[in-house]
Amino acid sequence: MRQNFEEELNDLHVHFSEMGMMVSEAVYKSVKAFINHDKELAHNVIENDVAINNREAELEKKCFELIALQQPVTRDLRKIITVMKACADLERMGDHAVSISKSTIRVKGNKRDPKIEAEIADLSEIVKKRVEEVLEAYLQYDVTKAREIAQKDDQIDEAAHSITEKAIEDMKRSSDLVIGAADYILVASYLERIGDYVTNICEWIVYHETGKVVELNTKNKDI
Repeated sequence: MRQNFEEELNDLHVHFSEMGMMVSEAVYKSVKAFINHDKELAHNVIENDVAINNREAELEKKCFELIALQQPVTRDLRKIITVMKACADLERMGDHAVSISKSTIRVKGNKRDPKIEAEIADLSEIVKKRVEEVLEAYLQYDVTKAREIAQKDDQIDEAAHSITEKAIEDMKRSSDLVIGAADYILVASYLERIGDYVTNICEWIVYHETGKVVELNTKNKDI
């Protein structure tokens, strides 16, 4: 019985990792579509979101089944709770990738600002790297790395704030740029939120290893 339970826990681990790769790809494709004004790729991200949602539902169902049938305690229970919470954060990242893709479809053909789009591309690379890093930290249950990743969130916040400020300046300068600039602000906010969900997963890694619920935002204290 214990061996079967261990195998089921390992399957959760593997399926979460697969979901993480799906989300990472969705984030990358959504921003690539936005920068390249690629409507077809944007539609592809939106269509593939169903697979991410289905994977979250499957993982959640399996977690509930394990809790009900195996009645796990201590570390085993924390492992299951970590998967449930972290996969919900991944699903929300996928939702933001869809929102970025919808912005691509909505503003295609409007006047754009190449300099701001270059900054959005740079920010997306940072966010993509953070997503990849947190998935690696999760697979290794690396608390030290999780804390280091969370501490880098300010870099994402600052970049998103810079994009927002420049987009507002565009709005002031030319009415032709208002629609495009509004979407720059939205996309920057979506990327910033993805960064926040990365921090959430870092917190669940710490919970898995320590049993403590913490706030890894540098402005807050452990709770």
